[in-house]
Formats: sequence, C-alpha cells, structure tokens
Amino acid sequence: MPPQYGDMVEGVKSMIIHEDKYHYGWDGDNGLGEKLIQQIIEGNKTATCGPKVSYTQQELDRIYDLIGKVCTVMDKFGTPRCNVRHLEVFETSFGNPDPRLVRGEGDGEDVDKFKRDHIKAWDGMATEGVPLSDDTILIVELFELVDE
Repeated sequence: MPPQYGDMVEGVKSMIIHEDKYHYGWDGDNGLGEKLIQQIIEGNKTATCGPKVSYTQQELDRIYDLIGKVCTVMDKFGTPRCNVRHLEVFETSFGNPDPRLVRGEGDGEDVDKFKRDHIKAWDGMATEGVPLSDDTILIVELFELVDE
C-alpha cells in the first residue's frame, strides 16, 4: 500500500502516513508515550529498545526488515505524529549499554540515568516473567526524524 497524505491536527502541516508504524503510549502510561513522541519531534530521542526475550522471532524479523524504511510514529490514540527513518538494529546488554543507545534515548553519556529511567519504565516486566538484570540483552533500534 502506498503512503497516504493526511492532516494530523489543525494548524499542523500534512504528512505522509507510511505503512510501517512505531506506536508510543498506552492507556495508563501517565503521559510517557506523549513525552517520548515529543522527544522524537524535538530531535532528542533517536533510539528505542526492549529486552530481547520480550520479542517473538517474527517481531525481530520485522524490526530488522525495517532498516532503511520510513515509519510513521503513532500516539496511543492512533494519531500519526511524525516520521522516522529506521537506521540500524543491534543488540547490547542492559548492564553495559552501547553509547549510541544511551545518547539516542536522550541521556547523553549518563548510563546510570538511562538504567534508572528504564527500570522505572519497565517496572512491571519482572511480574510478567521478564526479569531485568545487567545481563539482559536489549534490542536497539536507531532512527532519525525525517520530513517525509
């Protein structure tokens, strides 16, 4: 399906809506999804990550297939907000995260802040059978904001 043009919000220019999507936010996220989207729009967030064990093989294959493609960032209400180009996917450990991930998450060189933020964001994972430790392998996705 080809990209579609659409008006997002009154006063905001039209943008192309791409077939591939990134979804940020969920009911009860206390505004975290919107905060992350704003960081992307402002150019402060150029990476995302998740524990590898939380992905199916099909999900991992899809993530790797996105490299080079433009994706539309959607909020929790399904509203397209911006577009990003998927640049790279790699693995790193939670205990010693790759500096590109730490910078891309908006934490500069502050690994401790990155770890605190993600422990807080992933608080419920241990109760869902996905414990977080320094040995936890993360899947990292690097992207850039694009005007497409």
